[in-house]
Amino acid sequence: MLDTSARLLRLLTLLQVRRFWSGAELAERLQVTPRTVRRDADRLRTLGYPVRSSSGLAGGYQLGAGATLPPLLLEDDEALAVSLGLRMAATGTVAGMEESAVRALAKLEQVLPTRLRKRVRALHAAVAPLGMAGPRVSSEVLTTLGGACRGEQRVSFRYRAHDGESSERDLEPHGLVCTGARWYLVGWDLQRQDWRTFRVDRIEARIATGQRFVPRQIPGGDLAAYVSRTVSSNPYPVRARIVLHAPLARMAEEIPPTVARLERIDDERCLLEAGAHSPEVLAYHIALLGVEFEVLDPPELAEHLAAMAGRLARAAARA
Repeated sequence: MLDTSARLLRLLTLLQVRRFWSGAELAERLQVTPRTVRRDADRLRTLGYPVRSSSGLAGGYQLGAGATLPPLLLEDDEALAVSLGLRMAATGTVAGMEESAVRALAKLEQVLPTRLRKRVRALHAAVAPLGMAGPRVSSEVLTTLGGACRGEQRVSFRYRAHDGESSERDLEPHGLVCTGARWYLVGWDLQRQDWRTFRVDRIEARIATGQRFVPRQIPGGDLAAYVSRTVSSNPYPVRARIVLHAPLARMAEEIPPTVARLERIDDERCLLEAGAHSPEVLAYHIALLGVEFEVLDPPELAEHLAAMAGRLARAAARA
């Protein structure tokens, strides 16, 4: 009975992690037969969890809305408190907890009873955090996108670019990244047949979710690093690679990932990848870092640094 109970809790956890599982996938994860999975799903139904199942080649299992919150049994007021706390963390009030809070909020809203879901949304609408950095993003948009990423479902929405032009986008969403000031959605753009990064605050129209897709490999394999490259260096005509003679941890305190990308070389050095509209702008900001460095590329950056050094030396001599 202990093994069966532990397996039921494991099955319940798996059904919350992803929107849909095939019977074969669950059987492999639980190391049981598909017949045992069917019996365990029936046991969960008798306990009040709405486990939905379908047959056929595309058949499988998913956890419907209205289930009691597992593994903790929360009272209505406790569920409201947890939801509000997650919402505050998701909008950046708790450093380092943003992405985890969105994932947890998506799981919570999936299983909330209808009566509580209405109260939660009313509470979210009435609460306005003060002193938020960056543009505001609604928790409903984040949970919808987070659920689509977790459930591997295509999404369609209207997007406003930085120049103000709007376009309809169809996307295979792969993940959300929070920089502290902004939220970014990364996915495979079906019209352009390429990877794209979208600022979530620029998604204007209601998000429609569609059919499931097979996940692709993120370029470089790291979602956060990909977003850092696309927003810090790729959009600019001048891109630079510079070795900083300072530890990565120290430079990370001064250089946010939306400004440049940092990579550890050793205990005393790190690689900086950054972009700008001109070499002069790059030279100015690098000089302000206050550390020794080496320019790997582009060559014109070194030329501008030499010219800047000459001006500064002459000004110092005149003083």
